[in-house]
Amino acid sequence: MTFEKSEILYNKGLVHLVGAVNSPVRAFQSVGGNPLFIKKAKGSKIKDVDGNSYVDYVLSYGPMILGHRHKKVEKAIKKALKNGYSFGATSEGELKLAKIICKAFPGMDKVRFVNSGTEAVLSAIRLARAYTGKNKIIKFSGCYHGHSDALLVAAGSGLATLSLPGSKGVPEKAVENTLIAEYNNLESVKKHFEDSDDIAGVILEPVAGNMGVVVPQDGFLQELKAYLESKGALLIVDEVMTGFRSKFGGAQEVLGVEADITCLGKVIGGGFPVGAYGARNEIMEMVAPLGGMYQAGTLSGNPIAMAAGISTLSQLKKENPYKGFDILAEKIEKILLGAAKIHNVPLTVNRFGSMINPFFTDVKVTDFPSAQTSDTESFGVFFWELIKQGLFIPPSQFEAWFLSTALSEKDLEKTSKAIHKAMEKVAEFQKSKAE
Repeated sequence: MTFEKSEILYNKGLVHLVGAVNSPVRAFQSVGGNPLFIKKAKGSKIKDVDGNSYVDYVLSYGPMILGHRHKKVEKAIKKALKNGYSFGATSEGELKLAKIICKAFPGMDKVRFVNSGTEAVLSAIRLARAYTGKNKIIKFSGCYHGHSDALLVAAGSGLATLSLPGSKGVPEKAVENTLIAEYNNLESVKKHFEDSDDIAGVILEPVAGNMGVVVPQDGFLQELKAYLESKGALLIVDEVMTGFRSKFGGAQEVLGVEADITCLGKVIGGGFPVGAYGARNEIMEMVAPLGGMYQAGTLSGNPIAMAAGISTLSQLKKENPYKGFDILAEKIEKILLGAAKIHNVPLTVNRFGSMINPFFTDVKVTDFPSAQTSDTESFGVFFWELIKQGLFIPPSQFEAWFLSTALSEKDLEKTSKAIHKAMEKVAEFQKSKAE
């Protein structure tokens, strides 16, 4: 397998792109080596510029739940293109997609479309502050909610601490109203409420996908919601990643909790840039033009993105693939754990619906500190061997793998062989490191 053309494009990209990429994880820094440049994709496969084909478990980090270039989605996109690309005015597709989404989420009466998950989250936080009249927001260490200043924060050493900027260019003043709690630890939330009466709400991923699929422990979400209600604060659930991936709707119904404000993205755009936030009427009517919370976007509700989203969600509802996803994820989990056992490699696997992730640790992963016990060097070895064996997974120990309806039994057989080969390489690496 050669990566010669990717190497050439990478060096060209360094001239006018930052690090030759437009999103940091694509740079492969956590696994070493240079990024692959992708040329095309179809169904369950993605192909790079050197002609190497891979079974795709990245799926554009989630949106391609039906696989690449699904025929019905592609047909809907081509039809929409004939009418124009962008209008700067409302189109019927926005109404149709809004209805589908609101019907899928019991706690959502109205939705506002935006252009990204980051935009959805920063708008949802502004809305929570407008509705409650309070300023502070609690987030959890290890949960990622986009790159807006107020949420680019790093937790201190304690379970409950004031936040510090997690990126250069973010002033301390920008994050002074952001508080950090520990995921799956309600006491760390309560500590903040004991210290402040100015908390508008808590934001979380119902299943944390940016520390590698970390599932809430029994009762955590329900107890959190009840506690917030007692304090007059809102629960903001970031389902940008999990929305429509565990069932038709969000992870909230599966996990038995209802958000006050829900943030969405990825799947609802069928691969096109899109985000959304929604809530019950009394909250959403705070948003302009009905209320005083201002938020706008020239390309929001783009007609092509709406067409792709309508077609994707309609097909998902028709196919109802979620039981199949559970079965497939369980098979991959068994393959991963079986290969690790054969080669005596410490491994923990977490999964939820159509999301799965192996951690190179023997620790049960329930929060960011436990996720960080993973052997990232071993993951790098694992990643590159999977690439050589024809599997495309996220180039980070802390990013979820995603499943699509396009995966076949043949793909699963290839996946099994590749994982066993990669785990063998990890065992060799760990042995040599120990000597």
